[in-house]
Amino acid sequence: MKCLHIYASSDGGSHFGEVDISTELTPLFPNEAPLDLSAYYEASRVRFVHIPAGMREAGFHTPPGRLLAIWLDGVVEFETSGGEIKRLAAGNAVLVEDTHGKGHISRHPPEGQNLILVMLPNGLEISSA
Repeated sequence: MKCLHIYASSDGGSHFGEVDISTELTPLFPNEAPLDLSAYYEASRVRFVHIPAGMREAGFHTPPGRLLAIWLDGVVEFETSGGEIKRLAAGNAVLVEDTHGKGHISRHPPEGQNLILVMLPNGLEISSA
């Protein structure tokens, strides 16, 4: 399972990458086909967020810590400090690790948007693809 990765280089610039979250076919429900399941990952806090209608852009910002953002509806657009842009549809996750430097810009639909932020403890390693 792959997800978008936003990270900062040593000079503080933000960049895009991709992480691969390993999964393994595992039976979960009796008498049903196995599912691709990842390992369990530690989470320190979870926050539910509603971006209000009309908030179209959050200028350059850094997250309060390493986090996984899971977009529940709409399309979100991210821009790095170098001007690269990526769009992400609802149902996708982003590993956000540009906790220092200039940060990134996020753009949101005019009707608002909902997401879940999962704060990740330091030391959690998810391999970059």
